[in-house]
Amino acid sequence: MPTRRSRDFESGEDTLGSVKAEPFETQRLYLEPLTEQHAERLVGVLSDPALHRFIEGKPDTLDELRARYRRMAAGPPNPRVSWCNWAVLWKPEREPIGTLQATVVNRGDELVGEIAGVIGTAWQNKGVAREMARGLISWMSEKGVARIIAHVHPEHGASSAVVAALGLATTPVRVDGEVEWELKLD
Repeated sequence: MPTRRSRDFESGEDTLGSVKAEPFETQRLYLEPLTEQHAERLVGVLSDPALHRFIEGKPDTLDELRARYRRMAAGPPNPRVSWCNWAVLWKPEREPIGTLQATVVNRGDELVGEIAGVIGTAWQNKGVAREMARGLISWMSEKGVARIIAHVHPEHGASSAVVAALGLATTPVRVDGEVEWELKLD
């Protein structure tokens, strides 16, 4: 699963409506809309510097994470763009194991969603990233998203394997040195 932080896309002229994060579940995961209150439970999960190998920066402190989640929950300044962010929780204990996000934007006559996520080191290599991304793609399809994109560092084999397993294909597009992958939904 891509681990880069989502950013705003230029929106099209027409608004197809906004998409809001809602709780949803997969077989092993519960995903709930991310709030500032999740920071305290997620700071330890996201503190491993190895999670930042392919993205810039370092792990956030608790105060930095709270501030970021507060900004994310407030939403983007562009009303034609939706930020959907979730805390990923392991069932049934609802133990936090990562985050998931989608930036949904109108590009002309279709909604396009860029997906990204991060799973704590202890939960990697268990199929969790694939499961949460598959659940997200299903959720986005129900919301009318027509195309899914992800940006993956060319050396991040695990993320490339996840998006490929979900049916995304590489495109010739490169953004900040990352490969753009795409999936057109029915």
